[in-house]
Order: sequence, then structure tokens, then C-alpha cells
Amino acid sequence: MTLAPTRAQGRPSHRGWGRRALLPWILLLTALLGPGVGLAPAAAAEKPASPPFEEEILRFEAADATNPPPRHAILFTGSSSIRLWASLVTDFPGHPVFGRGFGGSHMSDLNRYASRIVIPYEPRHILVYEGDNDLAAGKTPEEVAAGFREFVRQVHATLPLARISYIAIKPSRARWGLLPKIREANSRIRRYAFGHRHVDYIDTFTPMLDRHGKVREELYREDGLHLNPEGYRVWAGVIRRKL
Repeated sequence: MTLAPTRAQGRPSHRGWGRRALLPWILLLTALLGPGVGLAPAAAAEKPASPPFEEEILRFEAADATNPPPRHAILFTGSSSIRLWASLVTDFPGHPVFGRGFGGSHMSDLNRYASRIVIPYEPRHILVYEGDNDLAAGKTPEEVAAGFREFVRQVHATLPLARISYIAIKPSRARWGLLPKIREANSRIRRYAFGHRHVDYIDTFTPMLDRHGKVREELYREDGLHLNPEGYRVWAGVIRRKL
């Protein structure tokens, strides 16, 4: 009796033959179109996110290219309390002052960009206002103080004779619950400044309170956080004596 040949006995598989017949065409198509055909290019197409405040820093650099500030001048830098200081230049007549403030920034942001918006100007005096937003975001007073110490280290590594002043974190109605941390951060930085050459602390905290220890509301905008023109006049009166 003759048995019908099985697949194991060598009977060709039409399915296998079909695959083998298509293989050269698949290889040719792959070679013509490239190895990336059919792969989702999402990862390659996604643009890496810019670091925080990069666009603002680029604007500063563009302005510097067309109208560079004077070298060896007095630089105010930091968060929105510097950015919003519209009368900065006129508040310090006879002094070559300019500002590089970017609102919402932390001490860590200033450290990130110091090599671009601080050190290149070779300022003789740098006044820093940071720490307000740090504490509001949950950072500790020691983290704020450590950030300022890092800023001093960065600057003095290149400009060892530059004077660096820390403008005290202000009290405010909007962040009244942070008052103990504000006091502690200011205290830590004041102690640090006392023991280091070319570093000092400017007490703009105390004049913002009345004799009862409450915030002087007349010095602030309606948001209870940022200074109004009268508030900046108070700051200028304190800082002017330190220039």
C-alpha cells in the first residue's frame, strides 16, 4: 500500500514556499527605503525641553549684543522683585547700575545662569534678591543659604574681588505663613556674610514691618507680594547707603 507523503517526508509547504518567495522582495524594499521604515519617529521628532528661563536669558544676551551694559558696574539680579524695579537706574543717581531680573526664579536658577548674565559683565558689585520663591516652593532655609554660598563660590572663582550683597528676603502678606522660614534663611545668610570677605547682607526685611511687627501694606501692590513704588523707595534708601 502506498502512503501519501507527509510534510515530514519532504512534501513542500505552499505556505513556506510563499514566504520564501516574498523574502527577496522584502529585503529589496528595506534596502531601498532604509532601515528606519515603519518605526515611529516620535522620539527623534520631539524637541528637548529648554531649561527654565532660557528664553529670558537669551533675550538678555541679545540685548547685550546690541547695547552692552558697562563693565565693572553695579548689577542687581534675582527674581521678580528685581525684574519689576522700574525705577532702578533713577533710584541710584551717580552709580552705574543695571538689572538682570527674571521673575519666578530660585537661587538655583541664578546659579545656573551666572556664567551668562553675571560673570561676563565683570561687575564690581552684585546685589542678589533670591530665596522668596524657593521657600514658597517648599525649599528649606538651609537650601536657600546653600544656594547663595554656591553663587558666591561661582562668582569669586572668576571675580575674586567682586563685592556680593544679599538683599534680605522680604516679609509679605501673601507669604506671611512663611515668616519663620524667611527669618531663618535671612539669619543664616547674614551669619555667612559676616564671616566672608567681599560678602555682606543688606537688611531690607526690618523696614518693611511696622512697630507692631506687621507688614506695612502701603509698601506693596494689591497682590500683597510685590513692592509698589513706595516700597522700592524704602529699599533704595537702605541699599543706597551700602553702595
